[in-house]
Amino acid sequence: MSNTPADDQKQDLVSLLKKYKLLTQMLHNQEIPRHDLVESLVRKQSLTQLQLSLEQMPSFEIAHQLEPLSPEDQILIWEQIREDKKGEILREIPISVLQVLGRREFRKEHSGVKVFKLKEGRLREISIDTREELVESNPLWVDLIAPSFEERVWVGDFFGIDLPDPKQLGDLESSARFYTLENGEIHLHSDFLLDRKEMSRSVAVAFILYKSILFSIHEEELPVFRLQRLRAFSNAGYVSDSMDVLLDLYAADAEYSADALEDVYRGLEDAGKQVLSKQVTDEEAATILTIVASEEDLNGLIRRNMLDTRRAVSFLMRNRFLKGQHLKDAQQILRDIESIDGHTTFLFGKINFLMDATVGFININQNKVIKRLTVVSVIFAPLNILAGIGGMSEFSAMTQDIPKSISYSAFFIGLGIIGWITHLLLRFFENRETRSNTNSVQKRR
Repeated sequence: MSNTPADDQKQDLVSLLKKYKLLTQMLHNQEIPRHDLVESLVRKQSLTQLQLSLEQMPSFEIAHQLEPLSPEDQILIWEQIREDKKGEILREIPISVLQVLGRREFRKEHSGVKVFKLKEGRLREISIDTREELVESNPLWVDLIAPSFEERVWVGDFFGIDLPDPKQLGDLESSARFYTLENGEIHLHSDFLLDRKEMSRSVAVAFILYKSILFSIHEEELPVFRLQRLRAFSNAGYVSDSMDVLLDLYAADAEYSADALEDVYRGLEDAGKQVLSKQVTDEEAATILTIVASEEDLNGLIRRNMLDTRRAVSFLMRNRFLKGQHLKDAQQILRDIESIDGHTTFLFGKINFLMDATVGFININQNKVIKRLTVVSVIFAPLNILAGIGGMSEFSAMTQDIPKSISYSAFFIGLGIIGWITHLLLRFFENRETRSNTNSVQKRR
């Protein structure tokens, strides 16, 4: 019976794997000049042939052919597949292959999966290299930072839960951010503040409480998480269970937001000192507006995140997941949030004042420019009339007996004198109005 095209592709893939291993072994055992260079070139050539073969194969065929191969061969082939093609293949790969690939990702030096357990009353990070070690670890908290698809599948399959993609957390509707499942999973999706000098923003975090284990999934490392881990490691008895860890993360987020508000205060104080100075140039006003706008954005982020934290804590209280000390901790978090809300409201008022004052200075500067132009136009108004008269033929007839150099010189001198008198009159009326305003202010005092 003749082989089908799929069988030919499968045979070609297996042959290339065997050829690659054979060449690698032969070159490793032979002593030839420039051995390392030759071995590297031959290995690259073999891998290139393998990559070309994978390019021509359908995604479902690659997924099928990975299953019977050894874990080492599965990983070798997976590393040669184009990144944009991996997504299609992952939809077809059996769970056994996903576990192998996930374990490979999990064992990387900079893996995004961190596992923590209580040891002598302290929260300690433990090193996990195998599935067996994960089974024996009995973790309290599993933190996934920008996990790959393989990592999420491998960890989620072990614990029997479906871990969400952190890139899609921001697409959730607000009504779908807090819910429970029939198997007892508690899902909370919250925003945490990431305060940086160049740009502050919110980072979405998904929490899952299941079987006394807290799972957290997010795209970036957050200062709040580092702070919580440091405290739980330094202070024995700081946390005792997964709910303690979750509530402490929310409490640390409120504390971190309060610290960020202090930075907003300082930034607005510096801007206020410039605004309240005697004179503000347009360039200084532009700088002040930039500072105030940045602080307003950070203040808005803090207020929004605190609203989100309040909703999460209220959800836990409303569904009676908190009891005893946990309930007291949640109530304290809500009180802290109320205090922060009062500060954000005050800062919004201060920000509006500084914005209005700065815009007012810009308007004053523009009015000064317009005033100068008005003064110039008033001074030259009578001069324009006289200049028009001087250009008439009647002026030439009147001064025909006088040399032109003398007549026109006298005419220009007269224009200058009239312009100067007009300027003095304007200054006189301006000073008179200023003295009148000053006297009115003194009488009111």
